[in-house]
Amino acid sequence: MSTHDLSQLSMLDLFRMEAESQVQVLTSGLLALERDHAAAEQLEACMRAAHSLKGAARIVDLADGVRVAHAMEDCFVAAQHGRLVLGRGHIDVLLSATDLMARIAGTGGQSAAAGTGPKEVEACLTALARVLATPETSPAMDNQQGSPDSRPHPTPATQPPPAGAGPAPDNPDRVLRVTAEHLNRLLGLTAESLVDSRWIKSFGESLGRLKRMQNECADLVDGLRETISVPAIDERSEAAFSRMQRAVLECQQFLSERLVELEMFDSRSVNLSNRMYDEALACRMRPFADGVQAFPRLVRDVAQSLGKQARLDIVGESTQVDRDILMTLEAPLGHLLRNAVDHGIESPDERRARGKSAEGMIRLEARHSAGRLQVIVADDGAGVDVEKMRAAVIARNLINREAAERLSEAELLEFLFLPGFSMKGTVTDISGRGVGLDVVQEMVKRVHGTVRVSSRVGSGTTFVLQLPVTLSVVRTLLAEVGGEPYAFPLGSILRTLKVSKEQIALLEGRQHFDFDGRRIGLVPAQQLFGAGESASMGETLAVIVLGDHAATYGVVVDRFLGERELVVQPLDGQLGKVKDIAAGALMEDGSPVLIVDSEDLLRSMDRLVSAGRPDRVGGASATGHEKARKRVLIVDDSLTVRELERKLLGNRGYEVEVAVDGMDGWNALRAGHFDLVVTDVDMPRMDGIELVSLINKDANLKSVPVVIVSYKDREQDRRRGLEAGAAYYLTKGSFHDETLLQVVVDLIGEAHS
Repeated sequence: MSTHDLSQLSMLDLFRMEAESQVQVLTSGLLALERDHAAAEQLEACMRAAHSLKGAARIVDLADGVRVAHAMEDCFVAAQHGRLVLGRGHIDVLLSATDLMARIAGTGGQSAAAGTGPKEVEACLTALARVLATPETSPAMDNQQGSPDSRPHPTPATQPPPAGAGPAPDNPDRVLRVTAEHLNRLLGLTAESLVDSRWIKSFGESLGRLKRMQNECADLVDGLRETISVPAIDERSEAAFSRMQRAVLECQQFLSERLVELEMFDSRSVNLSNRMYDEALACRMRPFADGVQAFPRLVRDVAQSLGKQARLDIVGESTQVDRDILMTLEAPLGHLLRNAVDHGIESPDERRARGKSAEGMIRLEARHSAGRLQVIVADDGAGVDVEKMRAAVIARNLINREAAERLSEAELLEFLFLPGFSMKGTVTDISGRGVGLDVVQEMVKRVHGTVRVSSRVGSGTTFVLQLPVTLSVVRTLLAEVGGEPYAFPLGSILRTLKVSKEQIALLEGRQHFDFDGRRIGLVPAQQLFGAGESASMGETLAVIVLGDHAATYGVVVDRFLGERELVVQPLDGQLGKVKDIAAGALMEDGSPVLIVDSEDLLRSMDRLVSAGRPDRVGGASATGHEKARKRVLIVDDSLTVRELERKLLGNRGYEVEVAVDGMDGWNALRAGHFDLVVTDVDMPRMDGIELVSLINKDANLKSVPVVIVSYKDREQDRRRGLEAGAAYYLTKGSFHDETLLQVVVDLIGEAHS
């Protein structure tokens, strides 16, 4: 944040900013002191932080904050001077006081709003006074009384400027606060600058062609001069020829010099643009430590509540991570760490019986590997008993016994990520509901990453998250579809391969090929994107395999164009959600390319295959009989209702496509032709009334009749739907099969008419 921005903040806002920083210093320092009570550097840092908080609270007139911070400072000074040995009980009190300071800062002294009333403040001060009054002693501390570490420290009045005062202006490590919007704009501008700088090269190549043309002209002039004999021309013509030759030579020299200068400028411009882009990209990156500062305290508190001892070791704190990835990681890592303490780490007695130290160790590591961010959460606890896992899977009827016996250890461990699945028999505040690991997997999928788990009984469990380093730049596979390039994120691609036409089989009218022992359906990308005519594919097809264990499809493209790193450019918000497209980007030559939304594309392929409408790969389309059928779009967020209506109309001969909500239905309407829409009212993202209104406002769609089928049977609900533009309003509680069918026939006729 700039100096101008800081000037717009109140003193209380500035205090909150400083308190946030100092509370983190106190938390980290206290956790370190719990392991080593005599760590002089940590005592010094905690004492400075408490002193800074006391001074800042006094400036904004927060009396409670001044009293609590002063009492904490007294404790740290006593520990520095050897009058107090900080034990686990003392650390608990000081951590509670730190939490109280955070709440006081967050509410600006409005105690009642956050439960920081006078009683809580007085209780905290009493506990801190008790810490000073009943110091713990140990032989180790007695031996250190005369050591250099026990020398007097400066009093608060003579100490150097507190940490919260900020570094000097010329300190290269000082931190500025910049909004995400400014960073995104900066990154977009540097990306455009990088693209523009690469244009110079192509311009230089065109000038090179001009130079060759000049050389040809010079050769023609020389040839003409040689073909004309000397007696045939007079002196005047001879002089003109000489001037023309000199002019051509001067043009050649001038162009050659300018080309050399242009090449030098091109080299400098590309180098500068690359450096500027790299620096702008680095601005979006933050050290891994910034996002995991609260986790050591989390592990300690959870372990203590369970009667266990556990410590978190963070490796790779300086690893650079995109700020958006770092923010997204907070909840999943919290789930993994709580699971590690609750499910993995044993009680102190159990660990000693197994020959382990009483304190369990959890390792949280971040590192870059093969262009990806790898985050590892590993514990040295009991591990997962595979046979118990197998029995739990069978007991929950997730799979039959015969199939369960054939599952490998890795396949069994995948069940941990199912929603609602838990190995705990009881539900506690920490675990047992089975809502942790599925959140982890959902987050990883959302950013096009992967997660895998491994375990050894008695040795511990390890989770490995593979994530993109940044969301601003995406590694993609470029593929040509109908003469246009499309970018598929590499993180969502299972495999790319060439499939010969002999490998393609036909089953129930659908084309597929065998892939790792599974039948993979084929869908032409040309049909998905509504692209132009594809070139002849020859004897082999270029296939991109997308999906997961639930659904996997092969997207047939014209050809592969290679891998590219693209700077993500969000689409204009006025476009809404573009079907199957996530964002845009610029190629090196400045031409635009669309980045595919893999999850949306999977849903589109699933709908296409479910409706039996995928074109034959190679350009073959549906038969004339299929094209003649009337097309109906069913929009409903209830799977049961969707399937009931789809089967009802499909059995009558209509070609039916389904959408899971209003937004999905709106995208489907804009992408294809439909004769009728059947929609629900209450749906996420966009309700049925809004969908009907949009259809009636669109010049190309307002002629499409809409039937509303809803549970709402009040007269005002019916009137609202008809006023929005619906042709019919039916209630789900009363309509019969024939009622809906008769309405459809009344509006658009029979399926093949």
